[in-house]
Amino acid sequence: MAALRAIGAEVTSLHAVGNGVPDLLVSFRGQWFLIEVKDGKKAASDRALTPEQKKWISKQNAPVSVVETVEAALKTIGSVSDWRIALGDELDKGRGSVGPAR
Repeated sequence: MAALRAIGAEVTSLHAVGNGVPDLLVSFRGQWFLIEVKDGKKAASDRALTPEQKKWISKQNAPVSVVETVEAALKTIGSVSDWRIALGDELDKGRGSVGPAR
């Protein structure tokens, strides 16, 4: 969440809602984004969407992005260049965080 907030996005954690709802609701430059965060360091089987997540997503009439990295989250909202400007090369060093506080 820190990386998204650093470039001016408003981020609401939805992690505690459960029932397949994505982890983050992000507003940025007049648009809304639903983002499910997966840990890119885990095995592929541990990064897969759960049956509840698949069900919830399939019922929506809007996109839900699934990301595994800070850069992917920033690309989702169209802001990779803003991140590099705001925080220098931290993205390249893997120091940013995108996921919900757990």
